[in-house]
Amino acid sequence: MITVLRGLAHKYFSDEEAVILFLILVTGTIFVIWFGAMLAPAIASLIIAFILQGLVTKLVKMGVPEMAAILGVFLVFLGVLVGFIFGLLPLIWTQVSNLAGETPRIIREMQSYLELLPDEYPHLISADAVNTVYQQVSTEVGHMTQWLVSFSLSSIPDLVALLIYMVLVPILVFFFLKDREVLLGAVGRLLPPQRPMMLRIWHEVNLQCANYVRGKAVEILIVGGATYVAFKFLGMPYAALLSLLVGLSVVIPYIGAAVVTIPVAMIALFAFGWGSHFIWVMVVYGVIQGLDGNVLVPILFSEVNNLHPVAIIVAVLFFGGIWGLWGVFFAIPLATMLKAVFAAWPVKDFVPPPEPEHS
Repeated sequence: MITVLRGLAHKYFSDEEAVILFLILVTGTIFVIWFGAMLAPAIASLIIAFILQGLVTKLVKMGVPEMAAILGVFLVFLGVLVGFIFGLLPLIWTQVSNLAGETPRIIREMQSYLELLPDEYPHLISADAVNTVYQQVSTEVGHMTQWLVSFSLSSIPDLVALLIYMVLVPILVFFFLKDREVLLGAVGRLLPPQRPMMLRIWHEVNLQCANYVRGKAVEILIVGGATYVAFKFLGMPYAALLSLLVGLSVVIPYIGAAVVTIPVAMIALFAFGWGSHFIWVMVVYGVIQGLDGNVLVPILFSEVNNLHPVAIIVAVLFFGGIWGLWGVFFAIPLATMLKAVFAAWPVKDFVPPPEPEHS
């Protein structure tokens, strides 16, 4: 056992930088777990600034002065944020409220569909099973309706905190962009002066995570926007709400698309019934998903090492279990960062000590 541990230490921690980096990663993880909720605005601002920095860098390479590029990108971000708060968010909330009001009708129609299943498939589905499913769905929908009704009163402190975040986040984003070099220099002074391995890992993580996070931001906008236009053209109800769900579903590959297909199909079924209109909605939705997976993703993430589906599922389960919804949302960037760290980590071959000679 001691030999195995000694071999692992020699293989992965023989470099002094590797030990320091390991301690930094462990300390940072513990710090985020304990103080993540408190520092949520700063963490969110750091991620947003990280996304916007790519556009600032491109504008600077095109000859735009750095401060002008920072101000231009920040004003665009501020415009998008204001448009989301005062334009898209009220529309989505209105559609959520309307959907909650139509819940009883949806439940009645679902009951009528379920009652036909035992007659059409008597060997596969029994009436008792249908009643059990109906009661469970009715209970869950009732809980969701009660939550929506009580949301406006019980979440006033959360809304106040949200308003505070809406002021803090833009300010922090601006200073993260403006003083990027100063902040990075301050962090660098806390590290060893000679750190070639850390710089190599930093460049690898920066390349992989930057491409992934910025690519996902563009993918969310394109997929969500295309879905909204298509659903509005087809007369799909709750188009803004569903397009938001479809756009956010790309954050979690495979799982997100499978989960969001259920509400899309259910609302289309209850709105149009079994018929050609329902088929057209699902065909168009399938085309959007197909173009996203086979055209858009290869273009946006050509420079990113794709994760294996098993790694994606494990990352979603692990980080979601630690940080809840935020962990699910950032599971793939965190897994990509860990993959980049492991890829650049110095590894030395372990040479076992010579066995003693026996006389």
